[in-house]
Amino acid sequence: APHYGWTFEEHTRDDDVDRPVKVRLSDATGAGRPDREVRCRVLVGCDGARSAVRRSMGLGLHGDSANKAWGVMDVLAVTDFPDVRLKSVIQSAEAGSVLIIPREGGYLLRLYIEMDKLGPDERAAGRDITVEQLIAAAQRILHPYTLDVKEVAWWSVYDIGQRVAERFDDAGEDLEPRVFICGDACHTHSPKAGQGMNVSMGDGFNLGWKLAAVLKGQAEPSLLRSYSGERQAVAEELVAFDRSFARIFSTPPAEVDDQDRHETQLQRSFIQHGRFTAGTATRYAASAITAAGAEQDRATGLTVGMRFHSAPVIRVADAKPMHLGHVARADGRWRLYAFAGAKDRGGPDGAIAGLCDWLSQNTHSPILRYTLAGSDVDALFDLRAVFQIPHRALELPDLPPSLRPVKGRFGLIDHEKVFATDPRPGHDIYDLRGIDREAGCLVIVRPDQYVAHLLPLDGKVALAAFFDAFMVRAG
Repeated sequence: APHYGWTFEEHTRDDDVDRPVKVRLSDATGAGRPDREVRCRVLVGCDGARSAVRRSMGLGLHGDSANKAWGVMDVLAVTDFPDVRLKSVIQSAEAGSVLIIPREGGYLLRLYIEMDKLGPDERAAGRDITVEQLIAAAQRILHPYTLDVKEVAWWSVYDIGQRVAERFDDAGEDLEPRVFICGDACHTHSPKAGQGMNVSMGDGFNLGWKLAAVLKGQAEPSLLRSYSGERQAVAEELVAFDRSFARIFSTPPAEVDDQDRHETQLQRSFIQHGRFTAGTATRYAASAITAAGAEQDRATGLTVGMRFHSAPVIRVADAKPMHLGHVARADGRWRLYAFAGAKDRGGPDGAIAGLCDWLSQNTHSPILRYTLAGSDVDALFDLRAVFQIPHRALELPDLPPSLRPVKGRFGLIDHEKVFATDPRPGHDIYDLRGIDREAGCLVIVRPDQYVAHLLPLDGKVALAAFFDAFMVRAG
């Protein structure tokens, strides 16, 4: 249960006990309650840029200190600015810059407003900036267009600095990590357009599925080491980009030698900014859970280490056009997408049937090695197949049983594991994602939807070795 009314003070760690992390909490209500102690297996600090958990870990944020104040507000307003429902960057000649983000509902606007520079040791909080000052600044920047703010739903003022913690966990050379930090606790940057929220959600999901796998006994504790390595690299890249974006964004037009070139840079940076907030710019380096990409030619449009790039398919069972990536859920399962070769119709002599037979019968199969007895066959590995022939040419009863798994207490058949290419022009997943038509391939996708590995359909030894590196065999 949540412990309301308590403040985190510090933690210590003793690996000789089952719950090695000891947390000391102090009373935050003023009632004078004595400090209390909580024992836990894992501690995650999601407590912001002044994180007490990070402080207790002995870590700091390193990088550029804040030297610019920005205001942000969500408003209902009347304006004659013509592009108010488009994402817009306005750079005035002398009054600064504003970023307009249309919010949901058709009326609400978010405005990011450039304020004055801060002194070397000054913070925005010390300026006592008011919402009226934010509105006045936005009106100056938008002039000669008018802005009549009717209501302010929310507003805040930020210091701008780009800083990252030296690591995101407490791992040592011989010590598996038990304490972690996420979000603003481990990286800070400009607040424009949800970078902090979206990147922080990426931190949380990356750590979350790994924690679940370890705590359930599905994966070795060493899996948790990959969190800091993967997400710190993302934060470093984001901060470097953000530093460049903030510089371009805040450069007054009068200081620009080539206005067309400056506008092109700003536009390109804004597009890249959107890719960061969407998570599609992230590419994880090779590790135990991400291959080096030696087989990348098998699907040139599904980059190993990057998010699985969905594409249209036809679900065979009901002829429904859909996106393959949309069948996945945030349920901690690994995805095995088997793309059939040109001549494979799912028959017993084909590569798809060979893979399915091996997965369901061979003792080296990850499905047999790691799925707990009594669980559904796809409880840990979600196997799907895509064929190049029309969906009407495929008969589900003729396909391998692994593509028609029996599940649940009633033994019902899952009919939704098989797909065909979409025949509409420009919708063929093999063309869109550069998949080897002749031989097909197997795409391994992590629980967070990042491509982990590409293999030939007969690459069973490599498939087994990949999961053997970090998963725990079912007892």
